[in-house]
Amino acid sequence: MTAAKKANYKYAVGRRKVATAVVKLFPNGKGNYTIQKGENGISMKEYFGGNEYLHDLAMFPIVVTGKDNVNKFDAEIKLTSGGIAGHADAIKLAFARALIEWDPELRGQLKPYGLLKRDPRSKERMKPGLKKARKKPKRSKR
Repeated sequence: MTAAKKANYKYAVGRRKVATAVVKLFPNGKGNYTIQKGENGISMKEYFGGNEYLHDLAMFPIVVTGKDNVNKFDAEIKLTSGGIAGHADAIKLAFARALIEWDPELRGQLKPYGLLKRDPRSKERMKPGLKKARKKPKRSKR
């Protein structure tokens, strides 16, 4: 990317469970969505492997605003912690927030789908005396 193109981007953060996605959305792109893993970037399709559901879930905010928008943007995505499903939801929220930064009028298209809400559910903590968060030890009758 050229220096001028690198300077012109919108930035957003999305979170789900413990996963965090930082998205830089570049307008006037060609539809290259790369995920930074270490020093090298891999394409988003390659990252999600054959799991089309998670790829489509992550791309949903861009598709909702118009199918032609998929090829209008380029994106660099940095992921930290969490699993692949949490990453997909974190990317979805980050894309929605970045699109609103780019064009605030898109808020009306994204809000009915619930794309601007952070999913607050997370893993329940382990309680003392239990094996897991709710699993109790086996009880003896005698």
